[in-house]
Amino acid sequence: MFDKLLQAQQIAGDIKKRLDNLSVTGEAEGGKIRVTATGNKQVTAVAIDPDFFASADREELEELLAVAINKALEQAENISQAETQAATREMFGGMF
Repeated sequence: MFDKLLQAQQIAGDIKKRLDNLSVTGEAEGGKIRVTATGNKQVTAVAIDPDFFASADREELEELLAVAINKALEQAENISQAETQAATREMFGGMF
């Protein structure tokens, strides 16, 4: 039982490392706002097209930024779930 616990901890650490090295991007307004995050849901970059930034009002910019962030985090969550499911199947030999 202790071996399985150690194996699970090792697998969790491996998954975290892989997710730290994966990047996902969420976009809004046709790519004029782009948010990049890791597979562990850490936002690493925000890019706003300068022309769009100059012409957008604050409320529009805030709303679209939230949309882009949520899209990036949703992609990160999907990747995280897929990695975890794959590791679980591997660890338990297809029982799940």
